[in-house]
Amino acid sequence: MTTRQQWIVIAGAAALLLGGVLVAMQAVAPDVAYATVGERAPDFAAPIVPDSAPTGDGPLRTLADYEGDVILLNFWATWCEPCKVEMPSMEALHRDFARHGLSVVAVSEDMPSQVSPADLRAYADDLDLTFDILRDTSAAMTKSYQIIGYPTTFVIARDGTVRRRWVGPEDWNSPANRALVRDLLGLGDSET
Repeated sequence: MTTRQQWIVIAGAAALLLGGVLVAMQAVAPDVAYATVGERAPDFAAPIVPDSAPTGDGPLRTLADYEGDVILLNFWATWCEPCKVEMPSMEALHRDFARHGLSVVAVSEDMPSQVSPADLRAYADDLDLTFDILRDTSAAMTKSYQIIGYPTTFVIARDGTVRRRWVGPEDWNSPANRALVRDLLGLGDSET
């Protein structure tokens, strides 16, 4: 076989492979929803970590459970030091705005075989966290929200659209973030 014929065979095989990938993507694409700023947030179902002495997971929470609220949806892990650093600012925001319709939801991406619900409750208690903590036990949320690093946070408006995506630690209690939350909640500048 000549060099030219070898290149033709390689090009043909590459075209066939690319065609197969495109067909597979088309077959899967309708079933996959991703979190994109300006579009509706993907639904989810994840168990909540109970408030006291959990021996197992609590009931499932879905996006519909927070319907009508502004949602600060944070993906984190116990081993992530920047996650731990930003948690107090999320708690401050939660304490000031929960009564106005802000739901802070922190989703643990820890491996269920390594970190138990009791471990997560102890972590939350150590930081005096009072917002909802969910466990992404199947990694389905990681996929649909396209999580590439921790922490990653989404701000979701009352109508369910993603308004902001932030990768990395953030001071959620900063004046700019408080203004964003006040705006999404429809509050005036002086209301907290």
